[in-house]
Amino acid sequence: MTKKVGLILGPILFLLVQQMALFSLSNEAIIVLALATWMICWWITEAVSISVTALLPLVVFPLSGIMSVNAVGANYGSSIVFLFFGGFVLALALEKVNLHRRIALTIIHKTGTTPNRVILGFMLATGFMSMWISNTASTVVMLPIALSVIQLLVQSDQEFTPSEQRFSLSVMLGIAFSANAGGIATVIGTPPNSVLIGLLENEYNIQISFLKWMVIGLPFSITLIGLIYLLFIKVLFPNQGIVFKTTQDVIEQQLASLGPLKSNEKQVLVVFSLMVFFWVFRTLINSLIPTLELTDTIISVGGAIALFAIPSDFRRQQFVLEWKDTQRLAWGILILFGGGLALAKGMAQTGIVASITQVISNADFNVVLTISLLITLMLFMTELMSNVALVAVLAPVMAGIALGLEIPILYLLIPVTMASSCAFMLPMATPPNAIVFASGYVKVSQMARAGILINLLAIFLLIVLYRFVIPLVF
Repeated sequence: MTKKVGLILGPILFLLVQQMALFSLSNEAIIVLALATWMICWWITEAVSISVTALLPLVVFPLSGIMSVNAVGANYGSSIVFLFFGGFVLALALEKVNLHRRIALTIIHKTGTTPNRVILGFMLATGFMSMWISNTASTVVMLPIALSVIQLLVQSDQEFTPSEQRFSLSVMLGIAFSANAGGIATVIGTPPNSVLIGLLENEYNIQISFLKWMVIGLPFSITLIGLIYLLFIKVLFPNQGIVFKTTQDVIEQQLASLGPLKSNEKQVLVVFSLMVFFWVFRTLINSLIPTLELTDTIISVGGAIALFAIPSDFRRQQFVLEWKDTQRLAWGILILFGGGLALAKGMAQTGIVASITQVISNADFNVVLTISLLITLMLFMTELMSNVALVAVLAPVMAGIALGLEIPILYLLIPVTMASSCAFMLPMATPPNAIVFASGYVKVSQMARAGILINLLAIFLLIVLYRFVIPLVF
């Protein structure tokens, strides 16, 4: 019913908003706002695929005379789209050769066998994997391993004690929450990061390198995951009294079943390592060889090409990746990037962002309080709708607010974008939340009780990030 209502309501809202006189905006600006309303309606209700919704600017803007079809289409081919494409291809390769599973098992194996160490191992492994592959894939990899470990606790009575239930909850929620938080650490870790970087590059000629994002994102992710872990084991789900010795055996058995490192795993590991190396040291390399003009997108696409071009079996003409493997690539997210960038371009070009800037600058807002409220708004809204869609619509608006508050736009846009990935309360908020909820070990009330505390914790960390950390880096 929600989808049916949304399907009809979207175009109706589009027509209604066009009839309104809003802040003395031009007709073109009102059309852009009307289209944004239509897109938000379809994104929230998921009346059609969120990627199909992202194609609307490609039709509406040219027909309305706001931009030519070539100008709109250029947003769907932005360099940021190809940066994320390369990241997706890298993730496909890691998954195809099962290297992500080997890395995860190795991390868990190293952390130890006490209950708290097992929880920490799962959270670290999931967070690390989520930096490079989708949070959904990270969770799907970790879930069966976690189920194997949890099932070891069930002895002959086939029932969990309260401590064992708390341990199981810690493992399951730890995986979901670490998958959400881990992606914040890198540009390719979660789509909202790339949406923001594309907006900054296209509209404000501000470039944030892979390394510079990590300088902000990685400490934030590590801190958030660390605090979630402490909150679990000390406050929410303490598991005193559990002793088990067979966990390490299960992890060792699963590692042993993978066998020694295979040649195609080594090839992917080399490409993965080189891509990370060049991303991290790109600025230094460019300063040493100025004519090179290396960019994060060039590194990303170059790594992707290498994965398709490196033969895993030269005689049989088999390669690490074949084009058919891209059937599993999230093409829709790439289109969503383009739609978000096109909408942002329309908002800037028709004066909407400038109008927001003027309204905010004429009002007397407390800067810290305003930014705290915007971070809170973004974080709780992302519980109900796609974080990529949310950033695509709201990031240009937030840029106008930042200009009106007379603060650098990065000071607001970075914490607000990170907030969009901090959805911990509801199963439908993110795929990792939904996956662990479907396991049967987690109730909605348990996820909500833990999630609201972690949401508040994330808000506090983001305000600290805005006040003290971002000004040091930018």
